Amino acid sequence: MTRSLIEQQTIALAGVAQAARIVDQLSRTGSYPLDFLEASVHSLFSFDAPGVDEVYGNVQGVKLGLQSLAAGLAPQSDPISAVTMRYTLAMLHLEGHFRRRPDMQQVVHSRLQHAHYKASHFAGHVDDVCRSLAAIYSDTLSTLRFRIKVTGSAQHLQEEKNADVIRALLLAGVRSGFLWHQLGGRRWKLMFQRGRVRAVALDLARELGVS
Repeated sequence: MTRSLIEQQTIALAGVAQAARIVDQLSRTGSYPLDFLEASVHSLFSFDAPGVDEVYGNVQGVKLGLQSLAAGLAPQSDPISAVTMRYTLAMLHLEGHFRRRPDMQQVVHSRLQHAHYKASHFAGHVDDVCRSLAAIYSDTLSTLRFRIKVTGSAQHLQEEKNADVIRALLLAGVRSGFLWHQLGGRRWKLMFQRGRVRAVALDLARELGVS
């Protein structure tokens, strides 16, 4: 399927919003939607995807992100959607710092290839994969001047497994933000295009049978 540029940008931005939504859900409740977590995590290993849909397996893989993005860009959003958008914008800001560090990009790319090799050859469970990805995030993006502060239940945030998943999702969100920027997405443009982006997100979600 040939998609317009705004559709491609919206899908990539939905990748950021999906990571943000799961981070918020996990930090508050200790649970997460496994299928969408897997789509977000595996987007990190889509090194040569032919199109933006395939980065997430298919557009179904980012359905939660499309819903979250549309809700967050609504004229009046609910508290959960507002937090999701806060994390989304924070990931885009972190991606800007990361984009200015080609040396760090090389390190992340190399370590992602190694993590992908391990996951594909040793049938790594998503928890094991997230542990590897969390280490990459901790050694690279978390050392940048700007850091994302995740809030929620101390009980859930202090659990090591949850912390690993959150760091893996932050890495995935930055990766989607990088893709969004490559496709021409800009934060300042989003201020003027929020209505159009929301409409596209809703249309793409409806294609998947989502109201």
